Amino acid sequence: MQISSRFTIAVHMLALIQVRTNHLTSEQIADSVNTNPVIIRQISRALKKSGLIDVRRGTGGAYLTREAGDITLYDVYQAVEAVGKGKLFHAHENPNPNCWVGANINQVLDLILSKAQAAMETILKEISIQEITELIAQKKNASSEA
Repeated sequence: MQISSRFTIAVHMLALIQVRTNHLTSEQIADSVNTNPVIIRQISRALKKSGLIDVRRGTGGAYLTREAGDITLYDVYQAVEAVGKGKLFHAHENPNPNCWVGANINQVLDLILSKAQAAMETILKEISIQEITELIAQKKNASSEA
């Protein structure tokens, strides 16, 4: 599969930016994600290019450019994973054309895997960053009550 950890890191970043009232620096975000600030800055560039965040240099930090309820997981996926890549699944190259399975496998798999990708994208379009932060808050509240 083609989805890397960049997607989940980007969702983490947007959720954190949404719940924090102050504008966060890449170092502060990296602390929550538990990764290097360079990775945060790389993903921030993709999120900024897609119009999901803006970044003020210095102490300004990152902030959402739209309401969290208007940013879907599909928007995040498009920002950090799908741009320029197209398909989620990639078939192996050069199957044996002299074998009846090899000659036809990619065409058959393309139909099925295209449907799988469309289903995943439909689900991602239904879930917003606001919903993610609400679910995180529910988990936090449930664990503090236990």
